[in-house]
Amino acid sequence: MKLRSMLFVPADSERKLAKAQESAADVLILDLEDSVAAGRKAAARAAAAAYVAEHASRLASKLFVRINPLDSGLALDDLAAVVVPGLAGIVQPKTTSAHDVARLASHLDVLEARAGMPPGTVRIVPVATETAQAMLTMHTYTPSTPRLAALTWGAEDLSAAVGAVSNREEDGSYSPLYQLAASLCLCAAASAGVPPLDTVHTDFRDSKGLAASCRIGRRRGFRGKIAIHPDQVDVINEAFTPSAEELAAARRIVDAFAAQPAAGTLSIDGVMVDMPHLKQARRTLGLE
Repeated sequence: MKLRSMLFVPADSERKLAKAQESAADVLILDLEDSVAAGRKAAARAAAAAYVAEHASRLASKLFVRINPLDSGLALDDLAAVVVPGLAGIVQPKTTSAHDVARLASHLDVLEARAGMPPGTVRIVPVATETAQAMLTMHTYTPSTPRLAALTWGAEDLSAAVGAVSNREEDGSYSPLYQLAASLCLCAAASAGVPPLDTVHTDFRDSKGLAASCRIGRRRGFRGKIAIHPDQVDVINEAFTPSAEELAAARRIVDAFAAQPAAGTLSIDGVMVDMPHLKQARRTLGLE
């Protein structure tokens, strides 16, 4: 499952859904949570279910739904409506630990059976740092459930949870707590063996800032990024797609070790490379 770019779109907006499906996003996230007003929740739920059913064949493996939080009183109705053939995954907000993922997985077991879907079809991407409690439980994602597709993090809800006036310093950089949230997401995802996905860039008109954020995120280890507007998708896809030069360099490392399988270190153009370089090269080439 390719997850470079996951694009949020309000499930109750036909106009935005139509625009989103024309984008090159790897995944569309039909949102039932923050972008939908309380009085529109039922309509959004029905619209999401209809959209998944209608576009299942054309957008296979691309359709996720962000449900409302498990303890909101809305999540079970969300799941009962949207777990239909064609649904690829659930984005789980306000996740406090892997226990919440297990609770969601148990609901999916039942609903997949009801819908005639193969067990384990619907994957889960938790937003893993939106509450104070969640920051203290990131280790719980290991060992991983088979449904876990990726981990992502969020700064906006976390700042509200701790009562912060802003999640940014005066120079525009994230404050230490949110840098920690990103780092914990990276480590938890690596430990669980799933891709870490970077959080949203909230100014959708700031393409230059988005590109810079993508470069920083990829350099730190993120494998993709969440988008909130179709105009962000191409920037994200380009940033998280290895260049021809990166692919060529990775291929040289993989080929060099393949030619000398007993070697632990090699010299390529006067630079020493070892097993971590080989692992990264294989990841760049999509071999692991």
